[in-house]
Amino acid sequence: MAGREGMSYAAAGVDIAAADAAKAAMAASLETADRRVLNRIGAFATLFDASFPGYEQPVLVMKTEEPGSKQKLALQYDRVESLCEDLVNHLINDIIVMGAKPLSVQDAIICGQLDGAIVNRIVAGLAAACRAQGCMLTGGETSEQPGVLDAGTYILVANAVGVVERAKIVDGSRIAAGDVVLAVASNGLHTNGYSLVRALLVREPALAAVDVAGEPFLDVILRPHRCYYQPVRGLFDRLELHGMAHITGGGIEGNLRRIVSDGLHARIDLGAIAPPPVFRVIHEHGGVDDADMLRTFNLGVGLALVVAPGAVDGVRQHLAGWDCACWPIGVIEAGGESGKVVFAGTLGWE
Repeated sequence: MAGREGMSYAAAGVDIAAADAAKAAMAASLETADRRVLNRIGAFATLFDASFPGYEQPVLVMKTEEPGSKQKLALQYDRVESLCEDLVNHLINDIIVMGAKPLSVQDAIICGQLDGAIVNRIVAGLAAACRAQGCMLTGGETSEQPGVLDAGTYILVANAVGVVERAKIVDGSRIAAGDVVLAVASNGLHTNGYSLVRALLVREPALAAVDVAGEPFLDVILRPHRCYYQPVRGLFDRLELHGMAHITGGGIEGNLRRIVSDGLHARIDLGAIAPPPVFRVIHEHGGVDDADMLRTFNLGVGLALVVAPGAVDGVRQHLAGWDCACWPIGVIEAGGESGKVVFAGTLGWE
């Protein structure tokens, strides 16, 4: 129409040529020797051969996840590869608590303006994190959305697929009164509580450099989320393993109650939980009360296992072989409010 300037997609903020170049550079990261992947990058969707030798009744276990607001800090401080480990490890932890073997991960990268170097670091980081856990990154989506997100802002999300033998699903249905709740140590905050932590850093910027057991606070809170697949997979065939809970948002109570059967409740001894130093710093500098700390953070418990009493020593010995600290923090009791988690005692901050 006369009087109006011509428009283009590039002028609107989306450079298709740059996106195509970035996607072409991703090909090396997505290469795999696994013959179950039947096509490669460029196809509309991934073809995966759904044959599972050794499984009589294979059940697919699927989960979608994102690393929360931790990704804002990670990108701000150029911890791209660390962020990729966070996302993949969180995803895998969510499916292995069902007893599943991880198979593949697909990602989505949403950004305000595509920076090919950053996007390719993300894809390479995700692929490396997958390989470390014996699965593969099979593709995904990159979406440039100017006007929706600011330039330099990235939002990551991914989904994982795993497989478990139907008879070996770990879903809490075998949990019984008298079972023991074991804590498996986290390596820090993992991927939860970062909205609170970022607000604390805005209020007290100098906190980033505060020494926490020999490391700056910033480095401690940006440690990658620990993945438990390698240490825990050797327990999958043990019938004495009755339930597993990944301790994420909602803390011990919010996640353990997801697997406790009807007619039972878990009693957790807070005195058996000694929060690592990073949580003490947040507790003190933020003036966060114990109840909020318990709801927001894992407080050093990255995974909770519910096992038969006679299996406690064997499970602890197995995990010790993987340099995975594990200790009892509670028991399963009959009666009370079904699925409820009851806290006894107080947290050991000292």
